[in-house]
Amino acid sequence: MTTADGAVLEVRDVHRTHGAGPAAVHALRGVSLTVRAGELVAVMGPSGSGKSTLLALAGGLDGPSAGEIHVDGQRLGALDRRRLAQLRRRRIGYIFQNLNLIASLTAVENVALPLELDGTGARPARRLALDALAEVGLPELGDRFPDQLSGGQQQRVAIARALVGERRLVLADEPTGALDSQTGEAVLHLLRRRIDAGAAGVLVTHEARHAAWADRVIFLRDGVLVDSTAPLGDVAQLLTGSGR
Repeated sequence: MTTADGAVLEVRDVHRTHGAGPAAVHALRGVSLTVRAGELVAVMGPSGSGKSTLLALAGGLDGPSAGEIHVDGQRLGALDRRRLAQLRRRRIGYIFQNLNLIASLTAVENVALPLELDGTGARPARRLALDALAEVGLPELGDRFPDQLSGGQQQRVAIARALVGERRLVLADEPTGALDSQTGEAVLHLLRRRIDAGAAGVLVTHEARHAAWADRVIFLRDGVLVDSTAPLGDVAQLLTGSGR
């Protein structure tokens, strides 16, 4: 369940360091962020600023070096591997740049997989997966394998998999990267609709026009949150480093 104030994701003074000593890389330095139900937060910043690290930590794919992360009222660091995997399957949807589709499964099987792993029967899972594919504009391609789909179609399959079921937190890393502008806008509309229905979302993007779909923009530079309420008009200035 969410906390009393509706927070689905809470990142509390999180640090992530890779390595040690002089060669240590500080991917995140004391980042705090709260995302509530019905809220979409866009994360912007130059390459290497910590955006993807933040998503991986928020989704429980990696652990912080210091600080705490709570999803749907549960502290990720307090969960054993089984309960963490269960939380990810049931409550967190991922849309990553590398898609992570399983080549030996059809599109509908890829989308249905997290449902089946969580105990949903094959038939209802397939029905829900087909509905999700229809939502992203692929109602007739469910029985095709990933290598039989274009890059844009594969991206939409990955998005359908992230949104299927009762996901409370959707994490999207450049979700429109392989899509044409028209299809990309349709995908962002679908993401926005899921957020408006009560989920919480974090969208990593380099595009101000995509960030415009969000309720709030945060900006990372060198692992530090340097602006948490940046108006879109200030983004270009922040990107060039000439802003505050």
